Amino acid sequence: MLGLTILGSNSAIPAFNRHPTAQILTLQDQLFLIDCGEGTQMQMNKYRIRKSRISKIFISHLHGDHYFGLIGLLTSMNLLGRKNPLHIYGPPDLEIIIKTQMEKEHTLFDIHFCALQNSSIEKIVDDTSIEVCAFSTKHSVPCWGFLFKEKKINRRIDNTQSSLQDIPLRFYKRLQEGEDYIKEDGTRILNDSVTIAGPKPLSYAFCADTLYDETLLNHITNIDLLYHETTYLDSLKQKATERFHSTTKQAATLAQKANVKRLLIGHFSSQYEALLPFLEEATSVFSCTDLALEGLTYRLHQ
Repeated sequence: MLGLTILGSNSAIPAFNRHPTAQILTLQDQLFLIDCGEGTQMQMNKYRIRKSRISKIFISHLHGDHYFGLIGLLTSMNLLGRKNPLHIYGPPDLEIIIKTQMEKEHTLFDIHFCALQNSSIEKIVDDTSIEVCAFSTKHSVPCWGFLFKEKKINRRIDNTQSSLQDIPLRFYKRLQEGEDYIKEDGTRILNDSVTIAGPKPLSYAFCADTLYDETLLNHITNIDLLYHETTYLDSLKQKATERFHSTTKQAATLAQKANVKRLLIGHFSSQYEALLPFLEEATSVFSCTDLALEGLTYRLHQ
């Protein structure tokens, strides 16, 4: 199961009870924080997000609405007695900011920092179940998006068929990995005759602040869930370009070209109180679009 909880969906200035960017991604029982704008801690408390369960934090860029809540969060984790290490991925200068702010805190837990590079795509997490890649976006400062992908999920044993073929239990792990079973007499039992294909791995891409950029298709095509900023309605396309942001129809067009299953739009400018026009414009291009509304969790299942 993949779940994305929206903690903040506004752009630079908090307004209309909307907060700057922050999201919690739940993937295979791991909790990842993506961006950490002002007010993120309060939103976590409000929506019952346990800070202690967050193992990795991803910061897209060094505009304040995407990271001003980070130092406060780290301080709270320390005051609450966190012992588990924390991994933070972000622009190189963020490491200096963290060290400067935390040097007198006597931090009880280790902070492992990974500086993002100015490359088109970089694998930054690669464990047994999940892979995370960072990719650059076109913004007014160095900025990255993040692609989260489950690793291939093992096949499931068809217990009835495997028992009929007298396959020993000790071989089941190899069956789950896709291997055929060869009996003592040389008979080959094909894997797909005694197993069931595992669920399709899920994927999520967070496209941080960016101009409309079709080179992003190299990273987001055919994914299950895409978050793309829509700071402005399409009537302000020129303003969006001047400020290195995107509009509703631009985000929807990219989602359509990428053949994603579902699009979430957010990073709304504080000049707008009503959000329904954002949804109407985006769905006119790409029907499987939702507003990224704070407090909601968007779930995907295999």
